[in-house]
Amino acid sequence: MNWTLEVVVVPVSDVERAKAFYAEQLGFNVDHDTEISADLRVVQLTPPGSGCSVVIGKGLVEMAPGSLKGLQLVVRDIYQAHAELVARGVAVSEIQGLGPHGSRPARDGEDLNNVGFLFFSDPDGNGWAVQQITARS
Repeated sequence: MNWTLEVVVVPVSDVERAKAFYAEQLGFNVDHDTEISADLRVVQLTPPGSGCSVVIGKGLVEMAPGSLKGLQLVVRDIYQAHAELVARGVAVSEIQGLGPHGSRPARDGEDLNNVGFLFFSDPDGNGWAVQQITARS
């Protein structure tokens, strides 16, 4: 039996601000925005090429806005991802290379497969990482 992760709920304080960030700045597709009642709203957004979506909204979870850390996206080219996020106005870290002695700034021309990362937060402080994976073992 396959078990697929399809949705992660991200706690936010302002649904419109978060929707704009995820759709306009990150480029996620808005799958649907459904207001079920005055107390319940579900906005589902999916990163291009992903089988897993994020859901933001109102009345969904008891987590505090900004409390979700460790969300991770994977790309084939971390340099291109960094440039796109910067161009869209996202405050991102510099590209990091992880090695046996921890994290350090990436070096030009370095092979970053599996070890290249950048980091950013959404407007509420939910923490995201972007990892480069060009080949899987």
